[in-house]
Amino acid sequence: MSPSRLKRIENKNKYFKLSLVSLGIVLLVSTGLVFARFLDFYNAIHTEAQETPNEIKKEEKTEYTFLLLGYGGGRHEGTYLTDSIMVANVDLKAKKAILVSLPRDIWVKVPTKNGEKFHSKINALYQMGISPQNYPAADTRLLTEDNPSGLLKKAVEDITGLKIDAFAAIDFEGFVKTIDTLGGVDIMVEKTFTDYEYPIEEKMNDLCGRDEEFKQIEPIINKEMSEEDQKKLFEEKPELEEFFKDIKERPPIAFPCRYEVLHFDAGETHMDGETALKYARSRHALQDGGDFNRAQRQQNVIEAAKKKILGIGFIPKIIPLLDELELHIKTDLPLSELNKLLLEGRNANSYTVDSLVLTDKFLADDYSDYGGYILVPKEGIDKWDAVRKEIQNMKQGITPSPTPKPSLSPVAEQ
Repeated sequence: MSPSRLKRIENKNKYFKLSLVSLGIVLLVSTGLVFARFLDFYNAIHTEAQETPNEIKKEEKTEYTFLLLGYGGGRHEGTYLTDSIMVANVDLKAKKAILVSLPRDIWVKVPTKNGEKFHSKINALYQMGISPQNYPAADTRLLTEDNPSGLLKKAVEDITGLKIDAFAAIDFEGFVKTIDTLGGVDIMVEKTFTDYEYPIEEKMNDLCGRDEEFKQIEPIINKEMSEEDQKKLFEEKPELEEFFKDIKERPPIAFPCRYEVLHFDAGETHMDGETALKYARSRHALQDGGDFNRAQRQQNVIEAAKKKILGIGFIPKIIPLLDELELHIKTDLPLSELNKLLLEGRNANSYTVDSLVLTDKFLADDYSDYGGYILVPKEGIDKWDAVRKEIQNMKQGITPSPTPKPSLSPVAEQ
């Protein structure tokens, strides 16, 4: 690559991410072929971020916090709803990393232009940033045309108390391609579980052979039928009333062809990309369901991928992986930090890694004004002091005292 081209690339002030991929790239970054392909990849996935004019030079940065997102992609409704939200805090000096998983149903305050009260599930904020015209109250000053992460970054900072330096978002197809390029990953499945309601994306509009029945109740679903006519129809055909209830309350019963059954046995399991994605997304199993358990499984997948990337067998797969991911990753890590982080990848095995999943220790079930299921802090909406304190304790290496077991004495029960 010519010096003039390198200079043009550097002058663009582009952005890249510290990711698992970075740890592998450093092993060959000194070779011309990989370096050239790496810069091309960087240009393809970067997004612009706002800059501060005449920024005063600060002392060398040794701590970074990254927002890591996974979303569906494709062309269906909810393309950019973030199914996976993680925060990675990396301290280069202390050789310590903390990974925090945030359930997608957390109810958060959305930044607004005039300070007006506006809340949403956290998984919708990235999509808000991509289509701000659909959310006129949202504070678009936190967004740029190429960088839709500002609203979500602010909400995550409110929760964790950590300043987000950069984000990296990958869609499901990119996730699958990454795992497959690695040759699959070996994941330790902690619990045997069966999920009877895993959605098949391409079949979510399939009527499963019940076209005629659906046609008869469609006017009810669209609120085009009077209550009197609806009552009459259900009296004549009670099976339609049951079908209507199933559609609203038990979709897998109404449309079984839209779902597949997943089963995983406890123990180490080799998974390809498609299987690892299903393992990470499943949330309807009785034995290991819900967003809390899913968040823990997503951390298990990241740990398995990290081990594979740090293995010597990953070296010849770097360029094929870059080729696969160009259209599936967006990020805004400044290029000025790239070299330092890549070089630090060589020390990845010397880092201690602590993880935190926000569970019912911090969160309580609730419902929004619209009747949707949400998770709120136990202390009350927008009160994140307990989470922030936990994260600070983890950063400082402080182990919390064990929670005392409840006493069974009559005095304690009063």
